[in-house]
Amino acid sequence: MPADNLDALVEAVLRGDHQAAARLITMVENGSDGAREALRRLHPHTGRAYVVGVTGPPGSGKSTLVDALTRHLRRQGRTVGIVAVDPTSPFTGGAILGDRIRMTDHSQDPGVFVRSMATRGSLGGLSRATADAVRVLDAMGFDIVFVETVGAGQAEVDVVEAADSVVVVTVPGLGDAVQALKAGIMEIADVFVVNKADRADADRAVTEIRSMVRLLPSRGWEPPVVKTVATAGEGISDLAQALARHRAHLEAEGGLRQRRLRRGRAEVLRLLEARLREEVLARLAGRLDELAGRVAAGEMSPDEAVDEILSADTSAVVR
Repeated sequence: MPADNLDALVEAVLRGDHQAAARLITMVENGSDGAREALRRLHPHTGRAYVVGVTGPPGSGKSTLVDALTRHLRRQGRTVGIVAVDPTSPFTGGAILGDRIRMTDHSQDPGVFVRSMATRGSLGGLSRATADAVRVLDAMGFDIVFVETVGAGQAEVDVVEAADSVVVVTVPGLGDAVQALKAGIMEIADVFVVNKADRADADRAVTEIRSMVRLLPSRGWEPPVVKTVATAGEGISDLAQALARHRAHLEAEGGLRQRRLRRGRAEVLRLLEARLREEVLARLAGRLDELAGRVAAGEMSPDEAVDEILSADTSAVVR
């Protein structure tokens, strides 16, 4: 991308131009020329948005909950960015659920930006470009940025590395609520939500989660359990207050700085792994197929193949 065009794109994002932000996020997802430089220029303008991750089992109503929270925050005059990660289409590589369709009521609101992103094969519930998309929305000046995960289940814990506060959503009727969530995802929650709480067994789900919370290692914060009916807007104010209390707790105890330090570390490692992988693969050229053939023929183990690659290429890659 020509320097003048890149300058104009960055300036437009900083002015809050939604079309410019959408274009840049697409560039980031596709690894287009200029994307890295644009993110570097935007980075000094980040750090102001509060990032809330929303995760939980499929069908728990995460998108409806985020939509209702967004309405609540907009009534308070807060601006909201939303990054919704959806499963990947096997045909186009794009997001197949389309949260932009589910949140069309916000499409004309300049104080809300909604972006769906495909996982593109990434595990853990997020896209590889999620952190960069959040950075773009942060630089635009949004007060709150929601990161809604794909809803993959108990392994979906990457959101803890992407958010300041994490909301874990479940619903009654999934059987044992704790078993539906599983230990990994239970341990990352700062706030639990039992959505669709007008169903039978909602109080039982709340009791089960509270009992489990008391067994988790103490972090100085006991995650509250909030009942909501997102479709009717019930409990949304309580959820917003719970998130505000958690933010105040983090700021008072120094936890917010620690979480952002952890996030920065995770982003550096993510980029380092990606860059090193690109460099090693570029240097391997046809050797990878040769080594894979030797592994397949039983001439060497995969571990020995990696040792051979590293012994030959580490000095060249790590400069």
